[in-house]
Amino acid sequence: MDENFIHQLYLDHQRTAELPSPRLVEDWLNRLLQLLFPEYSEEHFASERVFAREFETNALKFLTILDVIRDKLERPASEVQTEFYAGIPAMRQSLMEDATAILNGDPAAKSTTEVIRTYPGFFTLAVFRVANSLCRLGVPLIPRVLTEHAHMRTGIDIHPGATIGRRFCIDHGTGIVIGETVEIGDDVKIYQGVTLGALSVDKSLARTKRHPTIEDRVVIYAGATILGGDTVIGEDSVIGGNTWITKSVAAGSKVYYRE
Repeated sequence: MDENFIHQLYLDHQRTAELPSPRLVEDWLNRLLQLLFPEYSEEHFASERVFAREFETNALKFLTILDVIRDKLERPASEVQTEFYAGIPAMRQSLMEDATAILNGDPAAKSTTEVIRTYPGFFTLAVFRVANSLCRLGVPLIPRVLTEHAHMRTGIDIHPGATIGRRFCIDHGTGIVIGETVEIGDDVKIYQGVTLGALSVDKSLARTKRHPTIEDRVVIYAGATILGGDTVIGEDSVIGGNTWITKSVAAGSKVYYRE
């Protein structure tokens, strides 16, 4: 083996060591979700004191992760940790609303327990809301590690920078793509294969709104593609399956074919 090649690889490994291990981040996430939702937990806690200690341990693990990238943070790692965990009660409430929305939106669902334990859409939303919270706190890289973990597990690709409102319902979910600057209102429901994407992948547009806005109570059926930062789907609209939309749709519309 070429010695110079080995040397360059070694230097790459030394530089990459400044980043937190993806496995460490995923372990932290999985433990957090187990603590937030008993449906994910594999153990019975002997007492509330033991449970509280597990939460403290999870918070310390998160601080360890942040410490690895402390030079890339906008604020001290301890402040980010404190603010993130302070927001967890509201995050869990939002996720319980998502679970209820999925239950109410899927005739096959029998309970929120079933939704939380088995539905890929809910798992992806749980990971997204964690990642989005970190994104808003200015944490780099880790939000993408989290959402790519969910992407690999479920086939649902949601960028952590997207804005998603309350009571979001994903039915089936496989193949859904939601871009970075997408804005989704409340009580929206989308099916498998939906793409909320950009009209252009030109790098110069990176800091612009490239993805569509979906207003409240919109339903988007399987395979629909909606593109463009200026594209707005008005509230209470229904977008039919396999439609291709690059222009705004008025509130209350029913669209079955559109260019």
